[in-house]
Amino acid sequence: MENNVTQTAPSGGLFHNRVFLAIIMSGLFLQVGIWVRNFAVLLFVMDQTNGDAFAVSMISVAEFAPIFIFSFIGGTFADRWAPKKTMVWCDVLSAVSIFLVLITLVFGTWKVVFFATLISAILSQFSQPSGMKLFKMHLSADQVQQAMSVYQTVFAVFMVLGPVIGTFVFQSFGIDISITITGLAFLLSAAALGFLPKDRPLEAVGESSLLQEMKSGIKYVLGKKELSLLGLCFMAAGLGIGFINPLSIFLVTEQLGLPKENLQWLLMVNGVGMIIGGAVAMIFAKNVAPQRLLVFGMLVNGIGIAVMGWSTNVTITLIAEFFNGLMMPCIQIGINTLILKRTEEAFIGRVNGILSPLFAGSMVITMSVAGVIKENFSLETTFEVSAILFIIGVLVILPIYNQKQQSKTEVLGSK
Repeated sequence: MENNVTQTAPSGGLFHNRVFLAIIMSGLFLQVGIWVRNFAVLLFVMDQTNGDAFAVSMISVAEFAPIFIFSFIGGTFADRWAPKKTMVWCDVLSAVSIFLVLITLVFGTWKVVFFATLISAILSQFSQPSGMKLFKMHLSADQVQQAMSVYQTVFAVFMVLGPVIGTFVFQSFGIDISITITGLAFLLSAAALGFLPKDRPLEAVGESSLLQEMKSGIKYVLGKKELSLLGLCFMAAGLGIGFINPLSIFLVTEQLGLPKENLQWLLMVNGVGMIIGGAVAMIFAKNVAPQRLLVFGMLVNGIGIAVMGWSTNVTITLIAEFFNGLMMPCIQIGINTLILKRTEEAFIGRVNGILSPLFAGSMVITMSVAGVIKENFSLETTFEVSAILFIIGVLVILPIYNQKQQSKTEVLGSK
């Protein structure tokens, strides 16, 4: 039986919730480390390979392939393990792996930088569902969507600041210092998580094996219409994003004819849109069903991607990127709220571990061929195909567009 989430929700509201504040603080440190790492690795690889499209696309594969391979396993263990301890150890081990990469980078080959992304991406598959589980355990039902709005706004802020910070650190100090800062940021994240309350005793898992728990998680998702449709929507969106995610830098260098460093400004406009979208979502999220947020966000993003694909005008591209950012919180808040509200606490990790690979696996498939398709067809073609896949995702989720919210008793998930 699930514990009643309202037992741990403080009367002072969301911003007096110890769990929420600790996870947000941890997220701030992680975002600093991730953005410094991502831009340092991207610009470093561009320099080392003279802008080879295949090498650049492999950075994204190193980041997202672990989601496909390890997410289901990580989610299943997240349902078994104490969430605080899991998150702290994952951050510590990520930091250790980063420093090992640094040592190898100094004394060995430059290609080891790919592992800076790979190892921490693997560990995040155990940490991220644990954070979702803590939200489910310690937030009341009516706080969940607001918490997701704030969480996505943090990501949005770093869509603006992250590229600037990452580019500045790499250009000023080089790859070695950039990797060092990443490792220190992960350690600070672990320290922030130390303020989480002590993990409560875990329920015994009995004779159930890991494989049996995985099977029960799949059966649970297939038994819930909204989660099954969300999985198909994930696949369509993942295929679409995979085409364009590793090629954004070529949108800048080829489509717009600007130096590669200008990618940071494109992402900054996207981030400004995300901040505004996140702020609006925080105000209105309680009054809009999460599936409606998801449908609206994906529809606008599909249109925006199509515009970016054919535009050679900087202003038009920036406007399209802004609207993509504006709608991104709708997509993320809609997805995460649907998962949290429609899933019992005991299955949070496994549901997350099943849906995430559908998204990431689809993304990895198209990311792996994005460079080849771009070379053999055109950048415009890849963006237009991506837009079509987003529209397909909208059509998939439409059957639950008018679905009513669950009752509060059902959301709290008594049993």
